[in-house]
Amino acid sequence: MGWDSLEHWGAVRLERLTGGVANDVWSVHVNGQRAVARLGSRTDADLAWETGLLRHLDGHGLTVPVPIPTTDGRLFADGLVVMTYVEGEPPRTPADWRRVADTLRTLHSLTTGWPQRPGWRSSADLLHTTTGTKVDLDAMPAEAVARCRTAWARLAGRPTCVLHGDLNPGNVRLTASRVGLIDWDEAHVDVPDFDLALPGNAAGLDDRAYDVAGQASAAWEAAVCWDDDYSRKRLAEVRPL
Repeated sequence: MGWDSLEHWGAVRLERLTGGVANDVWSVHVNGQRAVARLGSRTDADLAWETGLLRHLDGHGLTVPVPIPTTDGRLFADGLVVMTYVEGEPPRTPADWRRVADTLRTLHSLTTGWPQRPGWRSSADLLHTTTGTKVDLDAMPAEAVARCRTAWARLAGRPTCVLHGDLNPGNVRLTASRVGLIDWDEAHVDVPDFDLALPGNAAGLDDRAYDVAGQASAAWEAAVCWDDDYSRKRLAEVRPL
C-alpha cells in the first residue's frame, strides 16, 4: 500500500513536487524516463473516471499527463497514479492566455455530454441540493448560498462538458507548439463558461457572458473552499442580491 505500490510500475521516487494540496506528488523514473507519481485518497471509481478522461484527451491530440500502466496493465493501484511529465512554462501574456482559451474549447468539444465525476455535483445540481464532494452549502451563511445560487442559475440549462476546473498559471504548460494542462484533481462536468472566465477575457466572451461566467466562477470557488480567507475573498466578488 502507499508508496510501496510503485513496485507495480518498477518506478523509483526522486523528489517531492510542490503545488499539490490533496495529494502527495513526486517526480519518479519509470524505465529511465521522468514521470510524475501522485498518491491520494480518491476512490477507484474516481480514479477510473480521471484516467479514462486523460487517455481520451491524449488520444484526440490534447497535451495532458497520460496515465502509465502498471506492469500488469492497470492505470492506478492503491490510490497511486503514475503519469507522463509535461514540460513547459506558465502563461504570461494575453496571447498565451488566448492559446489556453483555444485549448479549453477543444477540451469542451471533445467531452460534450461526458458523465459526471463520481460523487461530484454540478452548479445546476447545487441549485436544489446542498452537498457534493468538496461543496457543503449547509456550512455557508444562508445569504451567501443565495448569492451563489443566483450566480449559478444564470447558466442553468446549458449543455455540459468536462471542465479542467483549476486554471491557475501553475497548471498550464506552454511551449512554442502546444498548450499542456496538468493537475486534473478539480476536473468535473459542468457548463463550459466556468473554465472561460480567464484573465483579460482571453476567451473573447461578450461583456454580459464574461460577467456571468466570472460571477458563477467566483461563487463556485467560494463554495468549494469555504471557509478560509480565499473563499471569503471570492464570495466578496459575487454581487449581493
